[in-house]
Amino acid sequence: MALQMMPDHLHAILFVRAQMEKPLGKVLLGVKQACNQAFREVMTEEFVAVAQQHAQQSRDNGLLFAKGFNDQILLREGQLERWLGYLKDNPRRLIMKRENPDLFRVQRGLVFAGISFSAIGNRFLLQRPLKLQVQCSRRISEEELKAKIKECLWAARQGAVLVSPAISKGEKAIMRVAFEERLPLIYLQENGFTDLAKPGGMRMDACAKGQLLILAPWEHHNERILIKRGQCLELNEMARAICED
Repeated sequence: MALQMMPDHLHAILFVRAQMEKPLGKVLLGVKQACNQAFREVMTEEFVAVAQQHAQQSRDNGLLFAKGFNDQILLREGQLERWLGYLKDNPRRLIMKRENPDLFRVQRGLVFAGISFSAIGNRFLLQRPLKLQVQCSRRISEEELKAKIKECLWAARQGAVLVSPAISKGEKAIMRVAFEERLPLIYLQENGFTDLAKPGGMRMDACAKGQLLILAPWEHHNERILIKRGQCLELNEMARAICED
């Protein structure tokens, strides 16, 4: 088992190496029940009574654990390594969030260029005097892309903020190179944010350093859907409006 205890939640990776006699859900239920029993034995009766009263008042919480749990089966290549790294990195990520709370809090109703967005990251990038839209044709040649990358990187090194939904391969390539160079970026994305959304991986570090702003004009959805052509055009138009405001 790999385990990471956080102030208000627990991450664990369980390695199941043989056929189990009981479903995993029942095993985890037993663990939670045993923890609750140990809690009652260790804490004073008054403290337990307060905790039980709080649990009864909340529909989502039990004595020590929220009802249910989020789980994934790690089958694909590389998944286990990524999740082990995520568990190990969780305390550092928490420190970053506590030191820079505004950079990781979902802000709704952020209006810029007449458009309302939900946002995560350094919203002050919108106030930079020079913003450059990154937009490439899907038919851009390798030579044209190299020239475009050189042009965008030069502008960003001079202080411009690159703005793009990064839809085409060329746009993705430019934004990726600029991201790796830690240049200031504004991403527009089709899917919105849940209230507890947070940037993952290297994006979290970029937000903590003030390098990144992620904007979403539409509501969050759980379904995995392909972005539509009309939405691509809208996002590119939004990027243009942001740069011209």
